[in-house]
Amino acid sequence: MPLPEFTRKLVETRLAAYCNNRIPVTARNKVRLIFKIRGNKVTLFETRPYFMDPSVWTENPVAQFRFNDKTNKWDLYCCDRNSRWYPYMETVSSVNFDDLLKEVDSDPTGIFWG
Repeated sequence: MPLPEFTRKLVETRLAAYCNNRIPVTARNKVRLIFKIRGNKVTLFETRPYFMDPSVWTENPVAQFRFNDKTNKWDLYCCDRNSRWYPYMETVSSVNFDDLLKEVDSDPTGIFWG
């Protein structure tokens, strides 16, 4: 089920600002952050030029936020090396998307940014 329009706009605004502020302008030719929204899932990716062909950018998943429309809460997921998603157990569901984004940014366990 797709995100409600207001929620989608809010998330797009927050993540666009986060992606823009996290990576310094001087490093954006080497690494970028992007996000994709599909249904009720918002996935954050780190992109880098492919080492054998720098004109091609590769995407590595960082975190996934899932919106539950029954509870109006967000859940945070992390992925393993095979890009399989698992619930991130260090935080609880939140009605505030920013709470989970702050958890990804601070990354107390090292699961998101290494």
